[in-house]
Amino acid sequence: MIRVLLAEDHALVRAGLERLLATAADVEVVGAATNGAEAVALAAELRPDVVLMDLVMPEMDGREATRRIVAETKNVNVVVLTSFSDREQILEALDAGAVGYLLKDAEPDELVRGVRAAARGESPLAPKAAHELIRARTATRDTELSEREREVLGLLASGYANKRIALELGISEKTVKAHVTSIFQRLGVSDRTQAALWAHRHGLV
Repeated sequence: MIRVLLAEDHALVRAGLERLLATAADVEVVGAATNGAEAVALAAELRPDVVLMDLVMPEMDGREATRRIVAETKNVNVVVLTSFSDREQILEALDAGAVGYLLKDAEPDELVRGVRAAARGESPLAPKAAHELIRARTATRDTELSEREREVLGLLASGYANKRIALELGISEKTVKAHVTSIFQRLGVSDRTQAALWAHRHGLV
């Protein structure tokens, strides 16, 4: 039996999910949380196999709740179930530790299959989410940063000023500035903060 915890603040949606999952003979809803903090507490208490996690909830959002559950409770697979299909939301949810990303407009059978897949340790992804992930990976490849640019970007993202980066890498400050300008152009960003966020998201820090 697959034990599922629901994390959804809208009562009607929560009730609908409970009714839907009740139709699957191998799935049991063991609890329901109405906010992120409650989801973290119930996951630790109930030890479900799968958590269906909404992203927008009071007290603690779904991303932070996912991060906490993954860090604090073993053998729990979190699947985001949301209305948002933009790339930023998808990447942030998966970065937080979610194993899957499904949309609320999914067919009922697709949702049940996703729960079963997550329980097996697989990663159920809505077609829109999979498409955005492919686009994100393609964009990453297209940046084609050189090894030196990656080094500069990693130090920049760690908060180092150009002068400190120059000292760390044994190059001139003028060369660092040239690398930073090139990095901004390749990443399509306009400042150090945006470049740092890109570096963190792509594991350069």
